Amino acid sequence: MTNQDQLQLLAPDLTKEYPRSPRETLGNFVIAGRTLDKCRALLVSRNGEYHFDCPLDNIFFDFAGLGVDAFKEQAATGATDDEMAEWIRSNTTVQEKIEIIRWNNEMRTKRLCELPDKLQIFLEDYIPQFIPRNRPVYCWFDVYDLEEQRI
Repeated sequence: MTNQDQLQLLAPDLTKEYPRSPRETLGNFVIAGRTLDKCRALLVSRNGEYHFDCPLDNIFFDFAGLGVDAFKEQAATGATDDEMAEWIRSNTTVQEKIEIIRWNNEMRTKRLCELPDKLQIFLEDYIPQFIPRNRPVYCWFDVYDLEEQRI
């Protein structure tokens, strides 16, 4: 099986399904699994309206010290989730487990008012458009999970 064949099997069709919740971990990092889903889908032109290398992805890349292009190149090899998790752990600049745990917990509980101004401005219009009116948004990841019907 070629790398492209493997990638075709692994890439979700984001025109028909959602990427993983940002709360799920890959390589010990929240956001990473979702980022990988979007990256794989982009590589096989099945990303639909989802964007790889978006602000959410970049928060993960910046914290982990990973390059967007290097991540994309590794995903393009047809690497499995386990192989990508190992690649992330091997290439991150964050070495202390407690740093990752603290960051994950911070991301899982980050309130909208704690986001950069640009994201707050974007979400001010986005939330009323895509989140059901009767569903409160308590933290940033709720936006994704409510819109994608996980909660």
